[in-house]
Amino acid sequence: MYYKLAPIAHVLSRLGFVFSLLLLAPTLVSYLYQDAAFWVFADTAAATICVSGIIWLITRRHQRELRTRDGFTLVFLLWVGFAVVASMPFYWYLPGISYTDAFFEAISGLTTTGATVFTNLDSFPPSLNFWRHLLNWVGGMGIIVLAVAILPMIGVGGTQLFKAEIPGIHKDSKLAPRISQTAKNLWLIYVFFTLSACLALRLAGMSWLDAVCHAMSCIGLGGFSTHDQNIAYFDSVPIEMILSVGSIIAAINFTNHYYAFRQRSLNAYRRDSEVRVMITTLIASIIACALYLWHKDFYPDWSHALRFVGFNFISIGLANGYANTDFAAWPLPVSLWMFFLANILSNAGSAGGGLKTIRAIVLFKFSLREMMLLLHPNAVHTVKINGMHIAERTAMTVLVFTAVYFLTIIFATFALMATGLDFVTALTAATACITNAGPGLGSVGPAGSYANLADIQKWLCTIVMLLGRLEIFTVFMLFTPAYWRK
Repeated sequence: MYYKLAPIAHVLSRLGFVFSLLLLAPTLVSYLYQDAAFWVFADTAAATICVSGIIWLITRRHQRELRTRDGFTLVFLLWVGFAVVASMPFYWYLPGISYTDAFFEAISGLTTTGATVFTNLDSFPPSLNFWRHLLNWVGGMGIIVLAVAILPMIGVGGTQLFKAEIPGIHKDSKLAPRISQTAKNLWLIYVFFTLSACLALRLAGMSWLDAVCHAMSCIGLGGFSTHDQNIAYFDSVPIEMILSVGSIIAAINFTNHYYAFRQRSLNAYRRDSEVRVMITTLIASIIACALYLWHKDFYPDWSHALRFVGFNFISIGLANGYANTDFAAWPLPVSLWMFFLANILSNAGSAGGGLKTIRAIVLFKFSLREMMLLLHPNAVHTVKINGMHIAERTAMTVLVFTAVYFLTIIFATFALMATGLDFVTALTAATACITNAGPGLGSVGPAGSYANLADIQKWLCTIVMLLGRLEIFTVFMLFTPAYWRK
């Protein structure tokens, strides 16, 4: 066991040095704002460097080329290990906080869930709020993709990690000949969108700190805010429009952004089935539900209904997690449909979570094919998406993943109910965590928080968040005996 894990631990130690550099950003923010969290971040960085150094020394004789199976172990340990480090500033600074709450907030940030256990965010030190949103931003594109860009510099290839973490059905597709170049291209686009969102939010009336923080959480589809009232605090249509556009951009496969930038054309979006399905479903859902709430006199006029339904459907449906109203007060069919969309609307290769649009399209098209074959048993019906033939094996993989995905939601719901939650709260909490959407309904709705949950419930939600971010199989594989056999 040691000889299997030692090479992975060696790589993890090197990445620990890299992650410690991230702590310099909130340390600098603390220095600029003269808040009281400076030494908390400095001490966390120092402790991370020391621990990483010790692990590096112990495992330095066990360097080897990582295999594909090593990638799955490294992915899991990387997310958990970085969450442990990320939790320390919360645990050391906030008085009376339990480690459960600190770790929950850290894993929620890194998995871009945006579920928070903290209150009084308005009075938080600027550096601590900045750290929460930086976790959203790093987790959005994926710690692994960041690592892939850096790993070659520290002597470790990154292909194994890339295959283990990148979501979707075509994990071997590359945008550039070298995997590190792929990651760098993605991060350049990611940074460009973040800077654009930050400038737009600043011009819309946010302070620089709010603009930077919300730009990071928006493009990362993280959903954290610097205020307890979330986006309702600003009560600004321009801000809501900017965040809505940013959420849509972040929910689109970054491969399309890459091709759009390279070709200087929007054809990459128009030709992609995922984008068309996402936009069409989103627009149809917003119009239908806005009309329904207006018809039920929930809002006084059509413009108010469209504003609140549009923003929250984009935010929750694309697994961001912002809220500008208490959507838990809406009629249950509307709220539940919004959470259903969170499972399927985000594109593969985006910052979003959930089942992904591509899998929903595969299931739909193969369902249609099976119905056609019932009518015409001898017919030859080929399923294509974006001009590419989808193999039977791929369809079976998608079907199995979908089954496991929804079974995970069911089991998580029953587990939360067994610990004392009501059905609606348990179901929406499980759904919000596995899709990395953030707020749910009931006691975990936008008017409440996950702070009301018991420790066991928070740990259950933490596990579901991690499963959702790593797409379930990456985690489940580690607990199979076959994985550890030579």
